[in-house]
Amino acid sequence: MTKDVVALTRDMPDPLSVLAALLAGGPDVLAGAEGDGAVVQLCDEQGRPLVSVEAPLLVQVRGEAQRLLGASEPEVPYWWTEARATTGVKQAEELAGTFAARIATLVGGTAWPREAARSLAVVKTDGIRAVPTPAAAQPAVDVLTDRVAVVIQDRPVVAMTAWLSDAFRAVAEAELGLQIVTPAGTRLSPAVRNNLPGLPSRWVVQDEKDGYYDGLSGAVLHWDSGMFVPVASPDPEATPEDPRTPMADSFAPTTADDGERQLAVSFRAIHPADERLLLGGALEAVWRELTGESPAGWGTEEPANLPWSPRQLTDVAYERAPRPTWLVAVGSPERPGLATVRISRTEGGVEEDVTLAFGYGPGEEMPTDTDVIRAAEILATRHDLQSMLVQVRRARRDLSVPPRFEGPGVPYAFVLGADEVREMPGDRARRTPLPQRPRELGPKRRPALYYPFPGDPSDLSGWADFERLMSHLKGL
Repeated sequence: MTKDVVALTRDMPDPLSVLAALLAGGPDVLAGAEGDGAVVQLCDEQGRPLVSVEAPLLVQVRGEAQRLLGASEPEVPYWWTEARATTGVKQAEELAGTFAARIATLVGGTAWPREAARSLAVVKTDGIRAVPTPAAAQPAVDVLTDRVAVVIQDRPVVAMTAWLSDAFRAVAEAELGLQIVTPAGTRLSPAVRNNLPGLPSRWVVQDEKDGYYDGLSGAVLHWDSGMFVPVASPDPEATPEDPRTPMADSFAPTTADDGERQLAVSFRAIHPADERLLLGGALEAVWRELTGESPAGWGTEEPANLPWSPRQLTDVAYERAPRPTWLVAVGSPERPGLATVRISRTEGGVEEDVTLAFGYGPGEEMPTDTDVIRAAEILATRHDLQSMLVQVRRARRDLSVPPRFEGPGVPYAFVLGADEVREMPGDRARRTPLPQRPRELGPKRRPALYYPFPGDPSDLSGWADFERLMSHLKGL
C-alpha cells in the first residue's frame, strides 16, 4: 500500500474538518506540529510520528493531478492536502487513508489513491509503536545512515514535493547521499531527475528478478554498509576500471519505436544586476516561440500551483537573494512541457540556468528549424544568452522518466552568445571543424553564433561532432 495519500478538494480544509480528520485514530492519538506549524503529525504514545500532514496547497494550474498522480481533479483552483504515513506501520497507512477520505468527504472532493482512502471509520491504534525516527529531514526520510538518507516513494510519479524538497536540502547540508526507492511501475518527474545529486545518490527500483537496480543506469544493486551499491560482477576479468556490473533485464530498451519524441533545450543567461530586471522572460520567450503559448504555471515545488507570472517569480527570487532560487514551470495538458530553473547571484550578475523539454506523440509536429533559430535569436538579442544546447530524443511524450533505458538525446543545435563569441581570440568561433559554417544571429557587429547538427535521434554520431566543436571552441 502507498505511504502517501492526497486529498483534492474544491474548498480549503477548514479547522473543524482538519480536526475531524485528525481524529481518524480516535481521541487518544497524540497530535503535534513541526516546521512552525506547516506540518501536523499524528503520533504514538511516545510522541513518534505515525502520519505527517502538509499544509494545504492551492493549485491554480490545470493538469497537475493527472500528471503526477494519474488522478482526476476538481476544476482549478482546488486544494491539494498531502499526508505521509510512517513506513512499515500498517495502521499508519490506514490512518493516512482515513484522514484523506474524511477531508474529501467533509470539504467536497476526492482522495488519491482510492484504494487507500475507502474508510471513514476510526482506525484502532491501541499499542501502536512507530520506529525511532531519523534525526534529519523528517517526515520525508525513511532510513538514515552515516552515508545516505533513504526515501521510499510508492506513487505513479516521484515529484519534487515539499517533502522531497526538504530531504534534498537536508542531505545536502549533512553531506549525505539521497537514495529514492520505488516499485517497478514508478517514474521520476524531470524536476527530480535533474536535481538528483551524483553518487552515492541513486534511484533504486524494486525488481522481481534482480531484487533492486538503478533506475538511471540499470546496474543491479544490493544493500551493503548502510546504502545501496552495485552488485559485484561474477566476471573474473572485472576490474575497478571496468567493473562489468550486472545489468537488470528490466532496464533493457524496447526495440519498437512508438513515435514519441522530446525536444530538450538547456540554456544559461547572465543578466546585469539591476533592480528593474524581470526574471523568467527568457524562458517565456523560448516557450512562446516553440509552442505558441506561455508556460501555464510555476512553483517552487511540485505540483506547480501558481499561474505563470514573471513578476511574482522575480519577487520570490529577490526575497531569497543572495541564496539561489529553484523553481519548476509547466505547460498545458495539451502540450506537455516542463522546465527547471535555477536563479543565482554571481560575480557576472544574475544567472538563470534553464533545463526545458517538450513532449510530442506520433503524428504531432515538432518545431521547425525556423522556430528553433528564431527562439535562439530572441535569447541572444534580448535576454543576455551565454550558451544554448538543443537536443532531440526518443522519449515519453509526458516527459516522465521511466526506469528503463531510453537513450540519450542527439544535438540539434548549439548557440554561443555574443559576449562569448567576442571573447574568443581571432576568428576561432566562426572557423570550426564542422562541415557547416555557423549562422550569425543578431547585429552584424556583435552576433551570436548558431551551430546546426543533423538532430536525428537514431544517429548518435552527432555527439562526436559536438565534442569536436566544444574542443575547438575551448582551444584544445
